[in-house]
Amino acid sequence: MGTIMIDRHNDAVNQLKAADQQMNKLIDIVGDVTVSMRPDYFKSLVRSIIGQQISVQAASTIFGRLEALLEGLIEPEAILKVSDEQLRTIGLSRQKVNYLRDLTAKVHDKTIDFAQMDDMDNRSVIKLLTSIKGIGKWTAEMFLIFSLGRMNVLAVDDIGIQRGAKWLYEVDKSERRRILLDKKPVWDPHLTIASFYLWEVVHLGFDKKYQSIDAII
Repeated sequence: MGTIMIDRHNDAVNQLKAADQQMNKLIDIVGDVTVSMRPDYFKSLVRSIIGQQISVQAASTIFGRLEALLEGLIEPEAILKVSDEQLRTIGLSRQKVNYLRDLTAKVHDKTIDFAQMDDMDNRSVIKLLTSIKGIGKWTAEMFLIFSLGRMNVLAVDDIGIQRGAKWLYEVDKSERRRILLDKKPVWDPHLTIASFYLWEVVHLGFDKKYQSIDAII
């Protein structure tokens, strides 16, 4: 599952449009959305750890070095065979090495069992993943969306989603998290679809180019 297509004409999207007039306008303008997924669960979490507090470009460079070091095998067994010094040499901080070691150990000893995650609810997955050093709630929510493909997740602390909501609903910056909480029951059970469209606001630069959605229409 490399990508998924959010078809603006499918039943879930139509239900979301019917529930929220502003979201309806946004979906009509944006159209279908193609989303890149991260189906390799372990690699997804490794990427998340590497990417913390650094630029996308820097994270991509370090991840590429890790792939080279591990000869393309981003797997627990491969990481167990390399030293902390080798991991530090490719650009990982001492703290991130510790995070990577904790993730690797918990996957290796089945404390984290990816095979069971498909049968776990969102709350349980978040609780399990946040037991890993360096994995917080936001990272766990991104894993739910982009690795497990859960379609009813709203990461209210995601800055991109907040920016999209601020623009779409024309609220002050101080109110952008609250508007997401207010809209959560309106969008349920299609929170992830709403998230994809709010991310598109930022991705397409609507919040920079237009004062409001009505300026586009």
